Amino acid sequence: MRLTDGLLAAAGFAAGAQNALAGGGSFVTFPALLYAGLDPRAANIASTIALFPGQMTTSFTGRSMVRDAAGLSVKVLVAISLVGGGVGAVLLLATPVSVFTHLVPYLVLFATLVFAWGSFMRKTPTGAPIVAMSPRKAMLAQALIAVYGGYFGGGIGILMLAALTAAGLAVRHAGATKNFLAGVINVAAVVIFMWRTDIAWREVVIVAIAAIIGGQLGVFLLRRINETMLRVGITAIGLAVAVALFKAG
Repeated sequence: MRLTDGLLAAAGFAAGAQNALAGGGSFVTFPALLYAGLDPRAANIASTIALFPGQMTTSFTGRSMVRDAAGLSVKVLVAISLVGGGVGAVLLLATPVSVFTHLVPYLVLFATLVFAWGSFMRKTPTGAPIVAMSPRKAMLAQALIAVYGGYFGGGIGILMLAALTAAGLAVRHAGATKNFLAGVINVAAVVIFMWRTDIAWREVVIVAIAAIIGGQLGVFLLRRINETMLRVGITAIGLAVAVALFKAG
């Protein structure tokens, strides 16, 4: 195995586990694919396709924890995610990615702060998160996240965690629901990207296999980690991703 292949496998495993727990896995695979010689657009597309199988298997494993949110059924959230993901993928193929790339650190930092505030500061007397989102706001939030996810995808897990916990879901259920919806968002994007002829399939397969394995570890931890530890871990991951992105920019 070449050194580059080992790096891609390690990045895929870490990204799969990170996606299952919090999100931001593409921030691991994207630079690894750049290092492997892909240009930014090709690396973005390859990362989306490679992480998709792991998202699907992770979603299936954690399906019992998926919940409705803010009065919206899972079916409605799926429909919004499919349409938004398709729109974002079309935008990626039609416009430069630079504008969205510059916004990513701010989006991730904002989402992490919202998540931390909702998890540690705003509580009902029973300790559950306060429902702060109306169905209309939740629909808009998921639509925007889905479009962004189809376009670039970095940090959509953290953004969805922030939105879903603000909508009243417990962190554990928000994590499982986020995993499921992230896979749905990428369904439309992957279908559109598959029509391209310049996909780096060798690199995609290496990352995909490792991400599936890492995702199963992530779901295992999601089911068993203490709730407070889970909140602290997700917040730490979000801050670390944001800091890394600001430095890279």
